[in-house]
Amino acid sequence: MPKKARDKGWVIALTLAFWSLAAWLLYPLVNLDRVDMSNIKPYLYRSVLGLTLLIIFFGKTLFDLIYPWVYSKKLPRLNAALLTLYAAALGGGIIFMIIRMATLAMKNRSGGFFF
Repeated sequence: MPKKARDKGWVIALTLAFWSLAAWLLYPLVNLDRVDMSNIKPYLYRSVLGLTLLIIFFGKTLFDLIYPWVYSKKLPRLNAALLTLYAAALGGGIIFMIIRMATLAMKNRSGGFFF
């Protein structure tokens, strides 16, 4: 196997591992009705880590979209369209998760400093 193909395999495996980690970290926010409200702080910290991973993925996607234009390289239209759709979906997911985290924080707020 050529070195370039082997490196690409590692990149794909690492990306899938990070996506799996982000899904696991954000799982309590998706199933907010099943979360035990007496033990909410670990869920909130866990969700912040998952949201951080999503923001990193979003930044990488924007960089992949903008970088070819900086150096006058041509990005295939299908690739640009799919990256734009991916960035829009990722941005929507980030906004959704922030709203869910705010909902979770407001449910737990019983006066005083939250953290």
